[in-house]
Parts: sequence; structure tokens; C-alpha cells
Amino acid sequence: MDFQELKQKVHHHFGLYLEGYKEPQLKRRIESLMNAVGAGSYDELWRLLKADGRMWQRFVDKITINVSEFFRNPDIFQRLEKDVLPELLRRRRSLKIWSAACADGPEPYSVAIILKELTPSTRHHIEGTDVDAGALEAARRAVYPARAVQAVTPERLRRYFRKEGENFHLREEIKEMVSFRQHDLLRDPFGRDYDLILCRNVTIYFTSEVQDRLYRQFYQALAPGGVLFIGATESIFHYREIGFSKLSPWFYRRSEEG
Repeated sequence: MDFQELKQKVHHHFGLYLEGYKEPQLKRRIESLMNAVGAGSYDELWRLLKADGRMWQRFVDKITINVSEFFRNPDIFQRLEKDVLPELLRRRRSLKIWSAACADGPEPYSVAIILKELTPSTRHHIEGTDVDAGALEAARRAVYPARAVQAVTPERLRRYFRKEGENFHLREEIKEMVSFRQHDLLRDPFGRDYDLILCRNVTIYFTSEVQDRLYRQFYQALAPGGVLFIGATESIFHYREIGFSKLSPWFYRRSEEG
């Protein structure tokens, strides 16, 4: 079995589409797992994946981004809090927000904390999606190590988290603001009419062709005037061609028309 056949088998048997990933990075991650579990060939790895659900979860964990942190890049989240969200709230009282490839949940929960403070009595629709079912279960539990909350201010840490041992438990008032569901960016349909979409530090793992397709799909998924929030190390080079205007290096707005 060669690498291409392994990707096809993973797609057909488990439903995980790997064709859009950058091949050198994907190969390195898979071969690192093979070394760790003593699989000397793709055939051996495939037998392990089919035989053991825990091995399959290790495989998914290895190739996807399944951990994150609250308020990652705090200076950029400041821009979201002080400029982008207030402007969106002036346009629409209740916002529809999608955190794509949300890993174990800190990103949509960070947005929920900001909105709780900006609009305490308003109910917003915030959803987090990820291809990794295990990460989504962790997101629903919302129990995090100290590393994940290192950018949370002491005041917010006291108000929205409960410390038990070494871990921080997110309080129910924030947990209940976010819903989670499984979604594969590379093959599942996108929703519509979002005011804000966050997809941060994800597209860097995909080929340039797939990146372009995803950004066009995000554009279509946004409501007119909606905003796409990307990662600190990412950039949309052909944003004007797609229809976006750039608010800053990390925020792109869909045009008001249609």
C-alpha cells in the first residue's frame, strides 16, 4: 500500500478526507505516529486503524489541530472586542457566529465571554465545529489546563472559571452560549448568513488550491457585511478577487451587496 492508497482507504472507511492537506506535513505526522506505534508500513498502520478505535483517535489527534487556547493572540482579540464586534452589533442586535475547526473549544468560548460582557441580556447563536469528535467532547466538558487559559485576564479567570486541582472548569453561563457539532471543512456543506466566522491557524495545513476554495466558501457563508477572522500567521492574498475588503491583517469583510 502506498501513501495515496492509505489516504483513499481512510476517506472511504472513516470518512476523513485528506486530499486537501499539504502532503509533506501530512506524511511527517503520519510517519511520526507509525514510529511511535511500531508500524513498519502503511499496511500495518491500516490494520491497526481498523482494529482499534483508540488507535484511530490517536491518528486523528496526530493530523488535526485538536487543542487551542483562550484569547489566542490577545492583541488581535482586543481588536475583535473593541472594534469588530461592536460594529457588527450596531448592525444586528443578535449575532450568528461560527468558529470553524474549533478544536476543544477555547475560541468560541472566548467570543462568548466577550459577548456576555458587551450584551449581557442578548442571546446570540455561537457554534463551534471540528472534524475531531474527541475534541468536540472535550469542548463540551470545557475543562482546561493552565496552559489554555494563560491569556485570560485575572478578572475573567475569577468570574468565568472554577479552579479544581490543576484544571480550570468553565462556568455554565458561558458553556450554554455555545453549541458544538462535527463538521469537515474539506467535504461538508457550509451554513449561511453568519455575521462572524472564525477560522484561525487552520488553512496553513492545506494546499493553496484548497485555501482559495475555503475562503470563497467562507465568503458565501457570511451575511452581507459579515467578517472573516483568520489566524495571526495567515493572509488572504487574493481577497479583492473573492469580494472581501480588508479591515486589518486578520479581519476581512464581505461586501454589502448580495
